[in-house]
Amino acid sequence: MKATVKWLDHMSFVGESGSGHSIVMDGAPDVGGRNMGVRPMEMVLLGLGGCTAFDMVLILQRQRQAISDCQVEIEAERAEEAPKVFTKIHVHYIVKGSGLDPKKVERAVNMTAEKYCSVSIMLSASVELSHDFEIVEQQE
Repeated sequence: MKATVKWLDHMSFVGESGSGHSIVMDGAPDVGGRNMGVRPMEMVLLGLGGCTAFDMVLILQRQRQAISDCQVEIEAERAEEAPKVFTKIHVHYIVKGSGLDPKKVERAVNMTAEKYCSVSIMLSASVELSHDFEIVEQQE
């Protein structure tokens, strides 16, 4: 796996993944950025959310759960001093569907957090990582 990050101007950068997709990153105005893109630390949270949401949908589909939507809300705290690493991250899953089994949803949450989501597992080595979920019933 490879990626390239190229400086554009001011504090703006474009990142390109090995698969050919690009994203703009920018700094906050107080450090010379123009707020034209996602901050790099936000990218870490988005990577976590994408990785774990992917697992959740796949696991629940394989469990034959009638999932219609999955949203992941992430809140993080950072250290006050540099390096301002994440110290706590909480992942909240909102799973929508018809007749979802709470035990299967809980199992999917645990499986992604402990076994499948490489971002979650990597971060949990140095960050206090927690998670919970809610189920929203939708009529068929």
